Amino acid sequence: MRPVTPLAVLVGELAALGREQPSPRLTRALALASGLEDYLSAMTTAESERLAAVAERTARHVWAHSPDAVATLEPEMLSGHVEGQLLKFLVAVSGARRVLEIGTFTGYSALAMAEALPAGGHVITCEADPRAAEFARAAFDGCDRITLAPGPALETLDRLARQGAMFDFAFIDADKTQYWAYLDTAYRRGLLAPGAVVVVDNTLYQGEVYLDARHRSAQGAAIAEFNARVAAHPSFEQVLLPLRDGVTLIRVP
Repeated sequence: MRPVTPLAVLVGELAALGREQPSPRLTRALALASGLEDYLSAMTTAESERLAAVAERTARHVWAHSPDAVATLEPEMLSGHVEGQLLKFLVAVSGARRVLEIGTFTGYSALAMAEALPAGGHVITCEADPRAAEFARAAFDGCDRITLAPGPALETLDRLARQGAMFDFAFIDADKTQYWAYLDTAYRRGLLAPGAVVVVDNTLYQGEVYLDARHRSAQGAAIAEFNARVAAHPSFEQVLLPLRDGVTLIRVP
């Protein structure tokens, strides 16, 4: 599986260095780094059978080329067990009833959040890629707490704002170059209720955001800029957690 988190990249670097210059200290460092994610998963509440089935189907799925594709899709994009449980936990403790998701992928995170909603709660999830939307529709079969909104997320946000929609909780995990546009639009257009919680994924972007800027990809540079703008915003309160590829929690006024 391709390394997509700072920890996974670090494990790869330590393993390569250990092969070149084996030593007891390098062996211990590799064991410390490589064992962390498995331990976190083992100590986290188990995912539901439905979520486990979506994760398994996602891992097995081959994303065929499509003329309608808007992104490169791969199983590593799944939010996964620990992050899914974090989202579920946050939705539950925040008392959220109305959830906005930007970036559905195969539906795992939307289902995790829906599991924590009270009666009458609902998730609206935006997905631009038709292949991912088709996969997610099958995952949502029988769940009446989720509405899938296909098409570009900014167009969906505009439509929701004109309809007067408002959300207590939001999760952003889509096109990294559009992160600020998603958050800024939702905030300025009144889509976020007072005190709403916004969770943003991939805010460490494989460690690129804190390494030499000359070696950042376009997406890594976009995330670094997003992080800086969030940190400088006079109204936001935020914390960046080193979970998987980085998760930022934002509370809006």
